[in-house]
Order: sequence, then C-alpha cells, then structure tokens
Amino acid sequence: MSGNILTHIVSFGYLLREMGIAVSPGQIVELIEAIEHVGLLRREDLRATMRCMLVLRREDLPLFDVAFEFFWKKALGIDLEREMMQMLLPQVKIPRRQLRLPRRQPTADDADAAEGQEREEIDIQLTFSRDEALRTKDFAQCTWEEVQACKELIRRMEWRIQPRRTRRRRPDRAGRLLDMRRTLRRSWRFGGEPVELSWRHIRTEPRPLVLICDISGSMERYSRILLQFAHAISAGLGDVETFVFGTRLTRITRQLRHKDIDDAIDAVSKHVVDWSGGTRIGEAIKEFNFRWGRRVLGRSPVVLLISDGWDRGDPELLAREMDRLQRSCHRLIWLNPLLGTPGYEPLTVGMQAALPFVDDFLPVHNLVSLEQLGAKLAALGPQRPARRQRMTITRG
Repeated sequence: MSGNILTHIVSFGYLLREMGIAVSPGQIVELIEAIEHVGLLRREDLRATMRCMLVLRREDLPLFDVAFEFFWKKALGIDLEREMMQMLLPQVKIPRRQLRLPRRQPTADDADAAEGQEREEIDIQLTFSRDEALRTKDFAQCTWEEVQACKELIRRMEWRIQPRRTRRRRPDRAGRLLDMRRTLRRSWRFGGEPVELSWRHIRTEPRPLVLICDISGSMERYSRILLQFAHAISAGLGDVETFVFGTRLTRITRQLRHKDIDDAIDAVSKHVVDWSGGTRIGEAIKEFNFRWGRRVLGRSPVVLLISDGWDRGDPELLAREMDRLQRSCHRLIWLNPLLGTPGYEPLTVGMQAALPFVDDFLPVHNLVSLEQLGAKLAALGPQRPARRQRMTITRG
C-alpha cells in the first residue's frame, strides 16, 4: 500500500477519535491489512470496510458517516481511484517501528484560523494498542471513559469452563466401555453369538457456575464493573447462577438475562435493596446454603465468591458456612479485588475465617486478573482439589 493512502487512513482514524468514536491503533492496522486483502476499487467498498473494522457500536454509525463524507471528499485532493490502483503494484513491507506522520494540512477555508499554529505531528506505534494500558490498570483508578472501555473489553472476552463427566453413558463406536445390553441384543441376529460388540462412552455436560458477588459499601468502587463481568460470563457460559449480597442475599440471574448490559444493570438496581450498605458474609452464605444450595449445587458447580473480606458478622458462622459450601461444590474460588494491591495481606477477621476453606484465592482488580481467571476455569480438571482444611477459630 502506498504511503499516501496509509497517511490518510491513519489521519482518518485520528478524526474518528476526535469525534468520540473509540478507534485503537490496533484497529487501524487491521483495517490496512483488510484493505490489502479485499483489493478495493470503489468508494463504497472502502466505506463498507471501514464501517466494519472501525465502528463497534451502533450509535456511532451516524458519526462515522458524517466523518467519512467530510474526510474522503474531493476537496482534500485525494484521488481515491488512483490510490487504490496502486495497491495492485508490488508492495514494500513497513518496518515495525514508530512512524511520525503529519496531521492533515488545513484547507484554504480554514487557513486563516490555523495561522500561527505550530505544525503538529501524530505519533503512531503500529504495535501498540490503547487497550494494553487498560489491561493492567486497577478498576478503582479508572476514569469514566476508561471504565466504559473496560466494559467493552470484558464483553468481548470468551469464557469456557471444563465440562464435567456425568454418570450417564451413551452409545459410541469409539467408546472404551463395553455395552453388554446392546451387545446381547445384537447377538440374537447370529444365534446368540456376540459377533458385533457395542461400546459406550461417558457423557459430559457443561459444568455449572455459581457467582456470589459482594455489593456492600467497601466494594462500591468495583461492584458495578464486576456486574458487567457477571453479565458477560453469564452470556458466555449459559448455565450460570448469580447472586449478590450486602446484608442479605439476592438472586439476580433473571435480571442478567437482558442482552443489553444497561438494561440488566437497571433491572438489578431496582431488584436489590441493600446496595452499598453493610456486609454480613456469613449470614449471606448461610442463606445460600440452606435456601439455594440444593437447587444450584446439585451438579457439582464451580463457585466464584467475590468480596474484599470486610465482614461485620460472626466469624465462626462464616467459617462453618464456608466449610459447608466448599464440600458441596467442585471448586470454591475467592476473588478479592484488594489482592492486587501491593503489600496487601488478608488480615481481616472475615478473611482469616474463610481462607482455610478456599481452594483458590485470586485477585480481580483489572482485566489481566479476569483473563487469568478465564484461563483457570478453562484448565480445571475433573478431580476436586485436595482438601485437608480444618475449621480453626481462635476465641479471644
């Protein structure tokens, strides 16, 4: 691709960002590669390709159309047909280095307004993406715009959990278990001789996931973006039960079934009455065990408990109910957003009471921690982890 059309594509991406459309350098690189493969020869083909590669939200389409008509008009002096024909010529690879491309020069109409301004340059790093900076930033330190970008990245994440083996069998020619009933039935065709052997295979099904999230006042900086995580993982896995708690336990599985995240959050806000209040983890876990345990823990699910561990309740009750919950599930994972803070140690009474009954203690403070959680869920084996914990509560 010629340097001239490359400069215009980069400048057009800068214009979209100035208009409020989230366009990353990575998307620009992918657009350049797409144009090389498509081999565009018409203006409308260029518009369709750019709409597909650069616009991620439906509400940004009108802005994109205005920007496209403004930028790619004949007043800019761009011979689009000639530039596209140059794509058919032998190409020279662009080195993976930082490029300094000048911003589009002002036209005659705005020359007076631009007089006296210094020439500006745009630093474009082809291998850098704005999303990379967000991956390691703590959710509590993100601005509103960064939170929205994090929500979009969470929505794009793919979630997979290792399926579980059931006690049921199904016919399978490549199975390793002999199906005696079918073998004997088929032997009647040959006078009772088992000429043809039938085989079975152990049936697998998706392992359920239970998500229990703390929405108390101490979790206020993380609770809303973690609800976005709950919505995304519910849509990605399907068989997910979601609960939130502060001073009481509330099931929000039905509310998170809305396809639009904003509608889901509004429904949750109307349904939950103890938002940003106190925390009673032990009582919430007890209510879950006795009211919902038989219904949602019957198929050995993975339980994700998200909380910072600040608890006003009885630590003995918390330890006893955590012990009961751990014995009822396949794996109990505690996600603590404070664990990503340098120098953090779980010294609160609630964390000290719960940790002996936790299989995995992981952070959940940024996008990298969510990616690590996804890898953990995908790699879970069929066996439960070794559990030799004993309830140890020291009376003062």
